[in-house]
Amino acid sequence: METLTFRFEHGQRRLKAEPELVGVVSSGNLEVLIENAPLNGACAIEVKTAARGFGAIWEAVMTDFQQRWQLADTRISINDMGATPAVVSLRLDQAVEAMVEEGA
Repeated sequence: METLTFRFEHGQRRLKAEPELVGVVSSGNLEVLIENAPLNGACAIEVKTAARGFGAIWEAVMTDFQQRWQLADTRISINDMGATPAVVSLRLDQAVEAMVEEGA
C-alpha cells in the first residue's frame, strides 16, 4: 500500500455538514469519504492505494478535481484498489454532488 497526501489552499465552496461515502473498495474501484473539517479554507486529500508508483497521475487527477470544485474546509479520504483516473474522477464528483450546499 502507498499513502499519498495532497493539500489545496484557498478553496471557495463549502459542503453540507454530514459526511458522504461513495464507492466500494474492490478490484478496479475505490471508496471515497468526504467530510467537513476545520482546515482554514483548505482541502486535504489522503489516498491509500494498492497501485504503487502512480503519484504523478494521482496529483494530476486531484489538481483537476480541486480546480473544478474549489472546496474549502474539506477532508477527503480515498481507499483505492487500482481504479482508473476516470473512475477516480467519477467517484469524487459523485461524493461532492451529494454534499454541495444549495446555491454554493
